[in-house]
Amino acid sequence: MTDGITWLAGPRSIAFGGYSVTLARGLGAEALAARIAAAARWSERTVEPVGELTGDGLVEALEEEFGDAWDGIGLRLGASGGWTFAVAYGGWFGEFENDPVISAGGAEVFSVEYEEENGKPVPPTFHYHRDGRTVCSFNLHLDDSWGSGTVAGDPEVACEIERLLSAEGLPDEGRADREVHRAALGVLERHFGLSLPRALVLEAPLPTVLLTGRSAAL
Repeated sequence: MTDGITWLAGPRSIAFGGYSVTLARGLGAEALAARIAAAARWSERTVEPVGELTGDGLVEALEEEFGDAWDGIGLRLGASGGWTFAVAYGGWFGEFENDPVISAGGAEVFSVEYEEENGKPVPPTFHYHRDGRTVCSFNLHLDDSWGSGTVAGDPEVACEIERLLSAEGLPDEGRADREVHRAALGVLERHFGLSLPRALVLEAPLPTVLLTGRSAAL
Protein backbone atom coordinates (compact mmCIF):
# COMPACT_ATOMS: atom_id res chain seq x y z
CA MET A 1 0.00 0.00 0.00
CA THR A 2 1.44 3.41 -0.98
CA ASP A 3 0.33 7.00 -0.61
CA GLY A 4 -0.01 7.50 -4.37
CA ILE A 5 -0.39 11.06 -5.64
CA THR A 6 -4.14 11.73 -5.51
CA TRP A 7 -3.69 13.49 -2.16
CA LEU A 8 -2.06 16.36 -4.05
CA ALA A 9 -5.50 17.42 -5.29
CA GLY A 10 -6.54 18.52 -1.79
CA PRO A 11 -6.61 22.25 -0.94
CA ARG A 12 -3.06 23.51 -0.21
CA SER A 13 -1.92 19.91 -0.12
CA ILE A 14 1.75 20.83 0.39
CA ALA A 15 2.00 24.60 0.80
CA PHE A 16 0.19 27.84 0.10
CA GLY A 17 0.30 28.61 -3.61
CA GLY A 18 0.05 25.07 -4.93
CA TYR A 19 2.50 22.25 -5.55
CA SER A 20 5.41 21.43 -7.83
CA VAL A 21 6.54 17.81 -7.56
CA THR A 22 9.09 15.91 -9.64
CA LEU A 23 9.38 12.11 -9.45
CA ALA A 24 12.23 10.25 -11.14
CA ARG A 25 13.64 6.80 -11.78
CA GLY A 26 17.26 6.44 -12.84
CA LEU A 27 18.43 9.62 -11.09
CA GLY A 28 19.66 10.22 -7.57
CA ALA A 29 18.39 13.16 -5.53
CA GLU A 30 21.48 15.33 -6.12
CA ALA A 31 21.38 14.73 -9.87
CA LEU A 32 17.65 15.47 -9.99
CA ALA A 33 18.14 18.76 -8.11
CA ALA A 34 20.96 19.76 -10.46
CA ARG A 35 18.83 19.05 -13.53
CA ILE A 36 15.90 21.03 -12.14
CA ALA A 37 18.24 23.96 -11.45
CA ALA A 38 19.63 23.74 -15.00
CA ALA A 39 16.10 24.16 -16.38
CA ALA A 40 15.73 27.67 -14.90
CA ARG A 41 14.31 30.10 -17.48
CA TRP A 42 15.51 33.50 -16.34
CA SER A 43 18.89 33.11 -14.65
CA GLU A 44 21.55 30.57 -13.83
CA ARG A 45 20.67 28.68 -10.66
CA THR A 46 23.18 27.15 -8.23
CA VAL A 47 22.29 24.27 -5.91
CA GLU A 48 23.15 25.16 -2.31
CA PRO A 49 22.59 22.43 0.33
CA VAL A 50 21.22 23.75 3.64
CA GLY A 51 20.83 20.56 5.66
CA GLU A 52 17.61 18.69 6.46
CA LEU A 53 14.49 20.82 6.84
CA THR A 54 10.73 20.48 7.09
CA GLY A 55 8.54 22.42 4.68
CA ASP A 56 8.03 25.18 7.25
CA GLY A 57 11.76 25.20 7.92
CA LEU A 58 12.51 25.68 4.25
CA VAL A 59 10.05 28.57 4.00
CA GLU A 60 11.85 30.20 6.96
CA ALA A 61 15.23 29.60 5.27
CA LEU A 62 13.96 31.25 2.08
CA GLU A 63 12.75 34.24 4.07
CA GLU A 64 16.12 34.57 5.81
CA GLU A 65 18.06 34.27 2.54
CA PHE A 66 15.90 36.39 0.25
CA GLY A 67 13.80 38.56 2.56
CA ASP A 68 10.60 37.04 1.19
CA ALA A 69 10.04 33.32 0.55
CA TRP A 70 8.44 34.14 -2.82
CA ASP A 71 11.73 35.71 -4.00
CA GLY A 72 13.62 32.43 -3.67
CA ILE A 73 13.22 28.78 -4.59
CA GLY A 74 14.08 25.69 -2.58
CA LEU A 75 13.75 21.94 -3.03
CA ARG A 76 13.21 19.23 -0.46
CA LEU A 77 14.56 15.91 -1.71
CA GLY A 78 14.00 12.27 -0.90
CA ALA A 79 13.55 8.72 -2.10
CA SER A 80 10.76 6.22 -1.45
CA GLY A 81 9.45 3.09 -3.10
CA GLY A 82 11.89 3.22 -6.01
CA TRP A 83 11.22 6.90 -6.71
CA THR A 84 13.47 9.89 -6.18
CA PHE A 85 11.45 13.03 -5.55
CA ALA A 86 11.88 16.79 -5.38
CA VAL A 87 9.26 19.14 -3.93
CA ALA A 88 9.59 22.86 -4.70
CA TYR A 89 8.84 25.75 -2.33
CA GLY A 90 8.90 29.52 -2.72
CA GLY A 91 8.52 31.37 -6.00
CA TRP A 92 8.82 28.43 -8.39
CA PHE A 93 5.85 29.55 -10.55
CA GLY A 94 6.85 29.74 -14.20
CA GLU A 95 10.55 29.63 -13.36
CA PHE A 96 11.51 26.38 -15.09
CA GLU A 97 11.44 25.16 -18.66
CA ASN A 98 9.48 21.99 -19.31
CA ASP A 99 12.54 20.49 -20.99
CA PRO A 100 12.72 16.74 -21.72
CA VAL A 101 16.52 16.91 -21.38
CA ILE A 102 15.91 16.49 -17.65
CA SER A 103 15.48 12.76 -18.43
CA ALA A 104 18.60 12.40 -20.62
CA GLY A 105 20.67 9.24 -20.22
CA GLY A 106 17.83 6.76 -19.83
CA ALA A 107 16.02 8.32 -16.87
CA GLU A 108 12.26 8.65 -16.45
CA VAL A 109 10.99 11.93 -15.00
CA PHE A 110 7.39 12.77 -14.12
CA SER A 111 6.28 16.21 -13.02
CA VAL A 112 2.95 17.43 -11.64
CA GLU A 113 2.42 21.10 -10.93
CA TYR A 114 -0.45 23.31 -9.85
CA GLU A 115 -0.46 27.08 -9.32
CA GLU A 116 -3.43 26.87 -6.99
CA GLU A 117 -3.60 30.57 -6.07
CA ASN A 118 -3.14 31.89 -9.61
CA GLY A 119 -6.27 33.87 -10.50
CA LYS A 120 -6.08 33.35 -14.28
CA PRO A 121 -6.59 30.36 -13.50
CA VAL A 122 -3.81 27.98 -14.55
CA PRO A 123 -4.83 24.28 -14.54
CA PRO A 124 -2.67 21.59 -12.94
CA THR A 125 -0.32 19.96 -15.44
CA PHE A 126 1.41 16.62 -15.96
CA HIS A 127 4.54 15.85 -17.98
CA TYR A 128 6.32 12.54 -18.52
CA HIS A 129 9.82 12.63 -20.02
CA ARG A 130 11.89 9.55 -20.81
CA ASP A 131 15.46 9.38 -22.08
CA GLY A 132 15.44 12.96 -23.36
CA ARG A 133 11.98 12.86 -24.95
CA THR A 134 8.52 13.99 -23.88
CA VAL A 135 6.30 10.89 -23.77
CA CYS A 136 3.03 12.33 -22.44
CA SER A 137 1.62 15.64 -21.18
CA PHE A 138 -1.77 17.25 -20.53
CA ASN A 139 -3.60 19.60 -18.20
CA LEU A 140 -5.37 17.81 -15.37
CA HIS A 141 -8.59 19.80 -15.69
CA LEU A 142 -8.95 18.34 -19.19
CA ASP A 143 -10.38 21.58 -20.56
CA ASP A 144 -9.33 24.34 -22.95
CA SER A 145 -8.93 27.04 -20.29
CA TRP A 146 -5.16 27.10 -20.82
CA GLY A 147 -4.25 25.72 -24.22
CA SER A 148 -5.45 22.30 -25.29
CA GLY A 149 -7.39 19.98 -22.99
CA THR A 150 -6.27 16.86 -24.84
CA VAL A 151 -3.52 14.37 -24.03
CA ALA A 152 -0.38 14.86 -26.14
CA GLY A 153 2.62 12.62 -26.65
CA ASP A 154 3.59 9.26 -28.09
CA PRO A 155 0.43 7.75 -29.63
CA GLU A 156 0.58 4.46 -27.75
CA VAL A 157 0.97 6.20 -24.39
CA ALA A 158 -1.38 9.14 -25.02
CA CYS A 159 -4.12 6.90 -26.40
CA GLU A 160 -3.92 4.58 -23.39
CA ILE A 161 -4.13 7.51 -20.98
CA GLU A 162 -7.13 8.88 -22.89
CA ARG A 163 -8.79 5.45 -22.68
CA LEU A 164 -8.24 5.30 -18.93
CA LEU A 165 -9.53 8.84 -18.45
CA SER A 166 -12.60 7.98 -20.50
CA ALA A 167 -13.21 4.96 -18.27
CA GLU A 168 -13.34 7.43 -15.37
CA GLY A 169 -15.98 9.45 -17.22
CA LEU A 170 -13.53 12.20 -18.24
CA PRO A 171 -13.55 14.77 -19.60
CA ASP A 172 -16.78 15.92 -17.93
CA GLU A 173 -17.61 19.62 -17.96
CA GLY A 174 -20.22 19.06 -15.26
CA ARG A 175 -17.74 17.88 -12.63
CA ALA A 176 -15.93 20.29 -10.34
CA ASP A 177 -12.33 21.03 -11.30
CA ARG A 178 -10.98 19.54 -8.07
CA GLU A 179 -12.85 16.28 -8.68
CA VAL A 180 -11.48 16.09 -12.24
CA HIS A 181 -8.00 16.92 -10.93
CA ARG A 182 -8.17 14.12 -8.34
CA ALA A 183 -9.55 11.58 -10.83
CA ALA A 184 -6.85 12.40 -13.39
CA LEU A 185 -4.14 12.04 -10.75
CA GLY A 186 -5.65 8.67 -9.85
CA VAL A 187 -5.35 7.48 -13.45
CA LEU A 188 -1.67 8.51 -13.54
CA GLU A 189 -1.02 6.99 -10.13
CA ARG A 190 -2.38 3.60 -11.15
CA HIS A 191 -1.01 3.50 -14.69
CA PHE A 192 2.56 4.62 -13.94
CA GLY A 193 2.78 3.48 -10.31
CA LEU A 194 3.46 7.03 -9.12
CA SER A 195 3.69 7.64 -5.38
CA LEU A 196 4.79 10.47 -3.12
CA PRO A 197 5.11 9.73 0.64
CA ARG A 198 2.72 12.17 2.29
CA ALA A 199 4.03 11.90 5.87
CA LEU A 200 7.63 12.43 4.77
CA VAL A 201 6.72 15.47 2.70
CA LEU A 202 4.43 17.07 5.26
CA GLU A 203 6.13 16.18 8.55
CA ALA A 204 9.72 14.94 8.28
CA PRO A 205 12.97 16.84 7.81
CA LEU A 206 14.40 16.07 4.38
CA PRO A 207 17.64 16.96 2.57
CA THR A 208 17.09 20.50 1.32
CA VAL A 209 18.73 22.81 -1.21
CA LEU A 210 18.27 26.44 -2.16
CA LEU A 211 18.42 27.33 -5.85
CA THR A 212 20.33 30.56 -5.61
CA GLY A 213 20.40 33.14 -8.39
CA ARG A 214 17.69 35.76 -8.64
CA SER A 215 15.46 36.12 -11.66
CA ALA A 216 16.64 38.68 -14.17
CA ALA A 217 14.78 42.01 -14.18
CA LEU A 218 12.13 42.29 -16.90
